[in-house]
Amino acid sequence: MSFLGEMWSFLRVRKKLWLAPIILLMLLMGGLLILAQGSILAPFIYTLF
Repeated sequence: MSFLGEMWSFLRVRKKLWLAPIILLMLLMGGLLILAQGSILAPFIYTLF
């Protein structure tokens, strides 16, 4: 959790809060691809990209 705290304080101090939604979206997309890699739904999820 210290990494998340440091990342948040870095974004806040450097006034780069606009990066937070982009980072969150990238993490969510990566998690979706990792979870769908071995499932039957994988071909349908890959068509989204």
